[in-house]
Amino acid sequence: MELINQLAEQYADNNTSQEDELLQQVAAFTMSNHAQAHMLSGHVQGSFLTILSTLIQPGRILEIGTFTGYSALCLAKGLKSGGVLHTIELRAEDAAVANHFFQQSAEQEKIRLHVGNAMEIISGLNELWDIVFIDADKTGYIDYYELVLPAIKKNGLIIADNVLFHGQVLADPVIGKNARAMEAFNTHVKNDVRVEQVLLTVRDGLLMIRKL
Repeated sequence: MELINQLAEQYADNNTSQEDELLQQVAAFTMSNHAQAHMLSGHVQGSFLTILSTLIQPGRILEIGTFTGYSALCLAKGLKSGGVLHTIELRAEDAAVANHFFQQSAEQEKIRLHVGNAMEIISGLNELWDIVFIDADKTGYIDYYELVLPAIKKNGLIIADNVLFHGQVLADPVIGKNARAMEAFNTHVKNDVRVEQVLLTVRDGLLMIRKL
């Protein structure tokens, strides 16, 4: 399902600050070489993440789902001095690609890449998070959310990607494992009195959640 008019998407792209050279390289490599290139955050969403991170100037960021490293590079730009971004990728091949690009970044010393099961890795990280970006297996979103929320600072943010899941959450009834998982996650957050949230129709949907 086409959620956003393609002309509007192109207009947004044309009127968004240009990617730096490294982000252009990540995007070009991913689009040319990865069978799931559609998973890339991309120019407009990446720029949104960069501006948001820069405004907050976080000390600690957690990213669940590194992919080829685009969104981590965007978020890391806003880290304050001494800040660290932890990013977790299940697939070793994608992690290797991301690490290749991280090594070329001015923020390379601020990025900690973990490879493996996110639930296990997060449990071993003793941090208080300013921002958590969730962009991993859709059926795990509620579990990730419940695991990280106690470790989010007051007024800290969770940003969840793909919450519209290609428009499939708009169907009646919602079908498909991942679409049902995203619908369940959106409802779970909506009913959670510990947070407030806004669903943004950027790319495939971003749910921005503030811990009260």
